[in-house]
Amino acid sequence: MNITFDHTRIRVSDLEKSIDWYCRTCGFEVLKRTDKSPSGNQLAHLQIPGSAHKLELTYSPDFEVKFPEDLVHTCIRVDDVVVYCEELEKMDLEMDLWPSNWREKFAEGKKMAFITDPDGYEVEILEHE
Repeated sequence: MNITFDHTRIRVSDLEKSIDWYCRTCGFEVLKRTDKSPSGNQLAHLQIPGSAHKLELTYSPDFEVKFPEDLVHTCIRVDDVVVYCEELEKMDLEMDLWPSNWREKFAEGKKMAFITDPDGYEVEILEHE
């Protein structure tokens, strides 16, 4: 039996804003959208080119997005965390880059950062191994 890990779903409070954020900051592309799923949600399936795993963004106007802090995070890998963080700083986005002193921290330690999406989900940034 062949088993693969296909996608992860997160609930979002503004589908358009989340699609834009994930595409601009993390390199995702929209694979498909559904205006009304069997359960009545709007869905967007995103994927980073070259990655098999997908991110499913789910929106429902009657669902309040609320979760305990630091409960869920996703992770992307990039060629160079420093270059990537510098690119993120240039974007016209509200950024919550951690650690805030990443230039000094990365000079002598492990290169790893976190950014926060519009709903408070963290995205971890690591370098390719």
